[in-house]
Amino acid sequence: MSLSRLNRFRKKIGVRLSFWYAILFTLSALILFGLAYLLVSKSIKQRDHDEIRLTLQTLAKEYHSGEVESLEEGAGLEEAARQMGPLFIRIAGPDRKTLFLNHPREWARFDLSSLETGSAAPQGEWILLREKDDHHRLEIASVQLPDGVVLQVGKNTKEREELLERFRRIFLAVAFPIVALGAVGGSLFALRALRPIRDIIATVQSIEEGRMEGRVPVTSTGDELDELGRLFNQMLGKIEALINGMKGSLDNVAHDLRTPMTRLRAVAEMALRNDLDREAYREALIACLEESEQILMMLNTLMDISEAETGTMPLQRAPVNLASLMEDAVDLYRPVAEEKGIVIEMKSPSTLISIVDPTRMRQVLANLIDNAVKYTARGGRVDLEATQEGEEIVIQVKDTGIGIPPEEIDRIWDRLYRGDRSRSERGLGLGLSLVKAIVTAHEGKITASSGPGAGSRFTLSLPAAPRSAALFPPSSIT
Repeated sequence: MSLSRLNRFRKKIGVRLSFWYAILFTLSALILFGLAYLLVSKSIKQRDHDEIRLTLQTLAKEYHSGEVESLEEGAGLEEAARQMGPLFIRIAGPDRKTLFLNHPREWARFDLSSLETGSAAPQGEWILLREKDDHHRLEIASVQLPDGVVLQVGKNTKEREELLERFRRIFLAVAFPIVALGAVGGSLFALRALRPIRDIIATVQSIEEGRMEGRVPVTSTGDELDELGRLFNQMLGKIEALINGMKGSLDNVAHDLRTPMTRLRAVAEMALRNDLDREAYREALIACLEESEQILMMLNTLMDISEAETGTMPLQRAPVNLASLMEDAVDLYRPVAEEKGIVIEMKSPSTLISIVDPTRMRQVLANLIDNAVKYTARGGRVDLEATQEGEEIVIQVKDTGIGIPPEEIDRIWDRLYRGDRSRSERGLGLGLSLVKAIVTAHEGKITASSGPGAGSRFTLSLPAAPRSAALFPPSSIT
């Protein structure tokens, strides 16, 4: 493996997770072994000390019971040594000379002469004697009897240290399997933990290849990585919808711009080819301005829709009385409706407060009323009705116009879509797309219901303002 490939391998998150998991697992095993070793060592040492003290108390009790001669002659001491295991037992007179000594033969390697020549150990302290050629020790406890006689009992630490040595060897024997187990566990942990990341990488790679329908599998575990996958899928869904919308919009824009651009070019070419008078040139320029204005209006409306759908549209939200906005929109379109012989009426409470952008909401109401008036025949009517239902304000715009065929009802919100019955009317086909985008940006909903020749009903729902905003007097609300 080359150095560069080795460096890339070491930088992988999975490798680093496995490595640190193995290190943590091994350190935990070492700590557990250390604690177990200390507890076992302390327990064995305490057991030996208790055994020595018990023997010492038993022998001292015999002395206090009057069996002085028996104790000094060593009767029963050898029996005690056999019952309690290999023990060191010594009786010394007041002059520290040995009166009785009993111990296994191999313990002669301890420097026992220091018990007679050295300074006496204080009552209750342990005397430690080392072997001359080994690392074992002889632990001795002493008690001074009333007549000055010193009774000593001790035990070799060899058995204890051999047991601890076996404990250490067992740990060393399992140390390599523990490290291997930590490495395997770390690999499985990294494999499981990084699976959502690998799914995201695979999804991104499929998107790079043009498969926009790819999604990250979600396990519904509710953890952070699952939440990341869910949000990633939501983002992909929005991106896919925007891309599809852009493709459709570009196709429609290219198609719909062709007509005004063709008319614009035709007017300009005719003005250049023919020798016209001043008034004819003026009319040609006016026609060019009208066509360019329609093109500019189409592009601006498309920009507004895109901003609203992507959440980047600047909204100047404020407590607004929607009843007043409806009344203004009705007053604006009443002369046009009367000119066509259409009755336009409004029914609403005097105050309906919502937190909206008043300019954008005027656009919504104007587009809905404009469509209603445009597609209603002479003698028809347009009705606006608004009510508050719980925490929502519901506005309905109903007309007695030509209606919308069932197969087109779901497509009227698409950009630049114009039904067969509406192609005779002048327009861009963007009004309802803009309406829906603005309403959605205000966390609202809009639906349509209709039938051929039965008129249309558009239902707009917006969140009502909190009670604190509704307490403002109408004059203080936009």
